[in-house]
Amino acid sequence: MSDPISPAVGRGVLHLFCKPTPLLDGEAVVAAVKAAEAEGVQVVSVATLGHKCDAAFMAMHDDWRQLRAFQSGIQRAGFEVVDSYVSMTEVSEYAAGMPEEHLKARLYPDIPPRAVHMPAWCFYPMSKKRDGDNNWFTLPFEARKALMHEHGTSGRKYAGRIVQYITGSAGVDDFEWGVTLFAVTPDVLKEVVYTMRFDQASAVYGEFGAFYTGYVVPVEELVATL
Repeated sequence: MSDPISPAVGRGVLHLFCKPTPLLDGEAVVAAVKAAEAEGVQVVSVATLGHKCDAAFMAMHDDWRQLRAFQSGIQRAGFEVVDSYVSMTEVSEYAAGMPEEHLKARLYPDIPPRAVHMPAWCFYPMSKKRDGDNNWFTLPFEARKALMHEHGTSGRKYAGRIVQYITGSAGVDDFEWGVTLFAVTPDVLKEVVYTMRFDQASAVYGEFGAFYTGYVVPVEELVATL
């Protein structure tokens, strides 16, 4: 494989939303995941609910070439990728002053979360508005920082029940961030998103894309359900 294509800091993140074709080969899907993991790619397999897709994969690696190879393996195994999202781990500009270990954990996280079993899963993209008076990017930095502090305070009430991964996608996909949530039960997904939408950062300035929801399973169990 050619030289890596990697962020200067952090990791590439790829979400694939898939439907099986008549050519789906379950053993080949398992082999594609195992081959990616052998190259150091972290892969989460998700059985999804609803009409938008039947399976999702969240993959993370320093090298975009490895993520592309994983996507090719999934497609060759008979999955049609009906939607996707490309992003990168990042540290927010509002995180200045946080302990170094906290910053490193955001740039180089583990998926799925290791400390607590969190099988419920969802993903959605989001951006900040640029509409007239509700233009996030014309607010002074200190005003934005205060709003994000309020937003973070709401989220921290769910510590131990949910883990959130916010990955940056400005310039590489349609929205500015991707948000991936792992939770102990599905109702916590609904509760945390509902609660945080009352924060001004979301209520006034948030724009959201399509939500994908499901539960984390071993890839062998995923293909067995299809």
